[in-house]
Amino acid sequence: MDLAAIIGVVIAMAAIFVSMILEGSSPMAIFLIPPILLVIVGSLGACLGSGTVASMMTGFKWLSYSFTAKPPSNEEIVDPLVKMAEKARREGLLSLESEMDSIEDPFMSRGLQMAVDGTDPDDLYDILMAEVKAKKASAAIGAAFWTDAGGYAPTIGIVGTVIGLIHVLENLSEPESLGHLIAAAFVATLWGVMSANVMFLPWGKRIKYLAALEAAKMELVIDGVLAIQAGSNPRVVATKLRSKMTPAGPKQVEEAA
Repeated sequence: MDLAAIIGVVIAMAAIFVSMILEGSSPMAIFLIPPILLVIVGSLGACLGSGTVASMMTGFKWLSYSFTAKPPSNEEIVDPLVKMAEKARREGLLSLESEMDSIEDPFMSRGLQMAVDGTDPDDLYDILMAEVKAKKASAAIGAAFWTDAGGYAPTIGIVGTVIGLIHVLENLSEPESLGHLIAAAFVATLWGVMSANVMFLPWGKRIKYLAALEAAKMELVIDGVLAIQAGSNPRVVATKLRSKMTPAGPKQVEEAA
């Protein structure tokens, strides 16, 4: 599990709360159920209205993945493939049949199994790449759900503020309560902007980043499996795969994938 997503949200929220304390306010002043409910549920409802139930479930599935998944390590992919290339070079491609149970990556296992079964290289490439494209498409839907939520949340927060101001105007006869009511009205705008920029938009970006890492890893596996099937020298396989390793930056990973 990568804690970056959780730590990032905690740091951003802590910065907001500390700034409120330094200004002499209490962080508890923004924890009002009505505006939180309006912004969060309203944003998710707007996203559902602009998509389908399936797209919403995909969004939550990828959000769960983004919080629990460990970013793939390229070395964890290259080393097993190089070992398989050495064994196939020394004992033949069919000798890899006995090693299938030791492969932890299901995608790599399927690719090697198809290679051992004598699948045509072009067909093998098309089948495995179709899985990569399907994962990218699913991740794009999941990321778009949260990115859309980040777009809707500020506007829904403004709607909450307008609702609050209407309540303020209804109570002009009680001037002693106006300050509290006006402050409560603007809490909705705060939650709209805060949820968009601290939660929804970063979550969408994180899903894109992790999906790009996963796709890049799967493409490394495809290159390795095809090289093994072709009987390439293990050193050539290692050099070829390491030369295709992508930089660690999110932008470079997305471009490479």
